[in-house]
Amino acid sequence: MARYLADLAEAADLLSWAERVLIIGCSGSGKSTLAQMLSARFALPYVSMDRDVFWMPGWVQRPRAEALAAVVQAVEQSRWIMDGTSPGTLPLRLPRTDLVLWMRPPRRVSLYGVVTRWLKYRGRTRPEMAEGCPERLSVEFLRYIWNFEKTESPEIEQKLADYGLDVPVLIVRSHAETRQLLKHLGGL
Repeated sequence: MARYLADLAEAADLLSWAERVLIIGCSGSGKSTLAQMLSARFALPYVSMDRDVFWMPGWVQRPRAEALAAVVQAVEQSRWIMDGTSPGTLPLRLPRTDLVLWMRPPRRVSLYGVVTRWLKYRGRTRPEMAEGCPERLSVEFLRYIWNFEKTESPEIEQKLADYGLDVPVLIVRSHAETRQLLKHLGGL
């Protein structure tokens, strides 16, 4: 079983010295926003799995071997903050991670997040996405978010148990908890 944290103050203390932080969770949960804030605060190089690993211009998915090589190259760096869930790559990432922040709000929050992101960036590429990949929204994507807890979370929990036994994990269940975590860091 992974080492789950219950105390936001303890997680903030760990964040203050962590060299490699992994932020995972459902699309629209606030992973990228939090990762970019923490990257700026702690001068940790920011790695977006969407931009730097999975997608190429025009929503072309990077070949699997190239994507895995990109993950390996990223995690070999001495310092980073990485946002992206990708349970299949957790065995590569967890052994090099000092702290996992698992964004796990109710699905309505994630749905709201992706819809508002789509409205904000419709027809344009958001900063944490590969160039030439304008924001899009589909029924399949909404279904993925709706079912995330049922379909993805069990695999995430298993990967944490298999590859991240010594890695502290903070589950963040709301934007209010994110704000409280940031408050413990002295605000951002």
